[in-house]
Amino acid sequence: MRLRHAGGRTIHLGYCTNVHPAEDLAGILAQLDSYAVPVRTALGADLLGLGLWLAAPVAAELAADADARRRLRTALTVRGLEVVTLNGFPYAAFQAPVVKGAVYQPDWTTQERLDYTLDLARVLADLLPDDAARGSISTLPLAWRTPWDTAGADAARRRLDQLAAGLAAVERDSGRVIRVGFEPEPGCVVESSAQAVSALSGMDTERLGICLDLAHLACAWEEPSVALDRLTAAGLPVVKVQVSAALEATDPAGETAALRRWVEPRFLHQTRTVGCAGSPDPADPRWAADDLDVALDAGLPGPWRVHYHVPLHAPPEPPLDSTLPVLRAALAALFTGADAGCDHLDVETYTWGVLPAARRPGTDAELAAGIAAELAFARDELVALGLTPTETVTTP
Repeated sequence: MRLRHAGGRTIHLGYCTNVHPAEDLAGILAQLDSYAVPVRTALGADLLGLGLWLAAPVAAELAADADARRRLRTALTVRGLEVVTLNGFPYAAFQAPVVKGAVYQPDWTTQERLDYTLDLARVLADLLPDDAARGSISTLPLAWRTPWDTAGADAARRRLDQLAAGLAAVERDSGRVIRVGFEPEPGCVVESSAQAVSALSGMDTERLGICLDLAHLACAWEEPSVALDRLTAAGLPVVKVQVSAALEATDPAGETAALRRWVEPRFLHQTRTVGCAGSPDPADPRWAADDLDVALDAGLPGPWRVHYHVPLHAPPEPPLDSTLPVLRAALAALFTGADAGCDHLDVETYTWGVLPAARRPGTDAELAAGIAAELAFARDELVALGLTPTETVTTP
């Protein structure tokens, strides 16, 4: 979906396809019909944006085959779908039975991560709509925080210089601008906006910047306007926003039974207490745990925010809640007042398949309906801030 900002910019809103397991081209094409087209139909929209996730093998295949890229773009176009952004954080197997810490490998010290990201840039340059100002790719914030030392930081900085040079080459070859956003995430080298400034300042900000995930921002207990001001002052552009909400527990000691229902084996659910706010080490075990079951067993003091993306339109039942107030504050900071310049927004609830059983969709149609409801919610939040839809859509 597209909306118009008061300043005249086109804002692209879509949903991230890392919620789906397909990792080859045939599977990706099939998921367009199983999910993306039904989502677009439910919204009554002529055009639906996808934040496409391509695992490394299919990204390499497409990057090497211009005909395959043209076929994929045609397949998107005939279905009323567009791609202006790719999710380049998970390298592969993101919907495997157990993912946990594997999602942070390979990291930005490696050639594999650089090659994968540049493959994505070459693919995206050919998928971009003709009238799109630019494309974006989100990626992990350098690495998981351990092990990490000066040698790792130096290696990562060299990779980022090579990345910027590679993106410049893509622009020369294709005429399309592609930017990469590093996504602060709990437990990583870059978890907070302060760590982003420390670790990423000095990189080529013409092509490199920040992907701001609003659930991660909430888990860092950051005030959105303060975090955005800090990034702006450091010259770090927000190239992409993932519109997401985290799980919140005000009194975890009294909500243990409810929280236990959210423990699951696939993804890490890093848990942070309010004590991490403003800390130079937000992962300090006094106020942080690397998974929800660890936090429960440790009896961390409350309140908690848990890196568990919950559907935007359907917060958890009391006594639990979601971080929607942080989401709303962040969108207001981005799209009212001074123009933050961000034009790519993804709804990224990749956790539908691991939600507590009573909340989990049982069919493809139910999943598509849930994604459509999330997109309608996000669209309505943006409209309330003064953005204008460029087409008539219905509410599912």
